[in-house]
Amino acid sequence: MRTNTVIYPGTFDPITNGHVDLAERAARLFDRVVVAIAHSEKKTPLFSLDERVSLCRESLAHLDNVEVVGFSNLLTEFAKSLNARCVLRGLRAVADFEYEFQLANMNRAIFPEFESIFLTPSEHLSYISSSLVREIAALNGEISPFVPAQVAAALKSRFAKS
Repeated sequence: MRTNTVIYPGTFDPITNGHVDLAERAARLFDRVVVAIAHSEKKTPLFSLDERVSLCRESLAHLDNVEVVGFSNLLTEFAKSLNARCVLRGLRAVADFEYEFQLANMNRAIFPEFESIFLTPSEHLSYISSSLVREIAALNGEISPFVPAQVAAALKSRFAKS
């Protein structure tokens, strides 16, 4: 029996309530959702890959058909290793579309059977981004409305050390 698997990739530095919203909605649409945390050293993440995987696992533990893994290879190769032919990408604003459209076409050029599915977050979450959350946290601002509780605690702890 073939399972309908989608990969939801990103750096998730950190995972936000918008990410959780998309994962929850994907979990209703697909048999299996693989949240794939990119190693992504070029973005110089605040949290290590292991920390990001752990925070995502805690944040998504309520979803039975969602698994969280780290990866450091080409997304299309990662997808092939999971026998997945679909990637989920979130679109918050029109500005996201141009980049995501280019990425979708590049992925399809590399792996012609690989399809991109785009979801928009719920309207009340559409303005949240990991980079804005990190900036607010770094300035000791209130981030609890934007991230799961364990992420807020991890951010407060990280910036308390600074």
